[in-house]
Amino acid sequence: MLKNLYVAVLLIAAGPAYAASVVASVGGVPITDTDITARVKLMARQGNTATDNRRIALQNIIDDNVKLSYAQNFNAVPSDEDVKKELKRMNLGDLSASERAMAMNAARADIAWQIVVARTVLPTISASAEDIAAERASLAREHGLPIEMTIVRLVDIPEDVAKKLTKPKNCDDAMEIASKLGGAPQKFTAAQYELSADIRERVATLPKLTWSPRADNSVLLVCDTKKTKEYGDLDKIIKQNAMFKQAMFIADQQLKQLRRKAVIVINDDRYKL
Repeated sequence: MLKNLYVAVLLIAAGPAYAASVVASVGGVPITDTDITARVKLMARQGNTATDNRRIALQNIIDDNVKLSYAQNFNAVPSDEDVKKELKRMNLGDLSASERAMAMNAARADIAWQIVVARTVLPTISASAEDIAAERASLAREHGLPIEMTIVRLVDIPEDVAKKLTKPKNCDDAMEIASKLGGAPQKFTAAQYELSADIRERVATLPKLTWSPRADNSVLLVCDTKKTKEYGDLDKIIKQNAMFKQAMFIADQQLKQLRRKAVIVINDDRYKL
């Protein structure tokens, strides 16, 4: 009798502690404090250390569950083998059991969502010339393209002299125009991705044979360009990137709708909006 009473007391005591650890649920699937801690550690490994990281971690876990639930409708949930390959590619280092389980679930959701987007959203997308030009410019400014550029640079040039620079016909003509105005032009050739960030930013979208606006007492002019051997199918990739960005924007809106329809219960006031 006393033994049974002792066991009952233990169960009653343990019950609320376990219940308190379940901070939320999605479609009846519980999310615990342990899950959130594992996700926070995973986020830290990926360089995400926001102040409200536990709230963000919970939102990420909720999104993972919503994505996976929706992906099942399209038979788009990847196998363990594919998920393990993705984890290996991510190179997250040594993971604890809980971190690895969380990383597996996160990677599975990401892969599943990409498959869903590729099947249902991308086929409806078309990239305009403006979209492609914007994507190309963004890539050029941030990273530089595999394009060899011959650039004429004039440094320490007064503003009144810069205004007298006329449009040249070619590189030699640009050098001659600058020299006649009393400047000491420099000409150099480099791949766009090899340029310093400040110069790359100024020439990324600069039309050929057009003097740049004066900045830091200097002007630049791209007088010749040539695609390098590395260029390959870059035009095709840029178009695909432009389409993918549009598709992901639409997918984000779709995810918000799915989240609103999902049965999400937040049990812990710390995580309520």
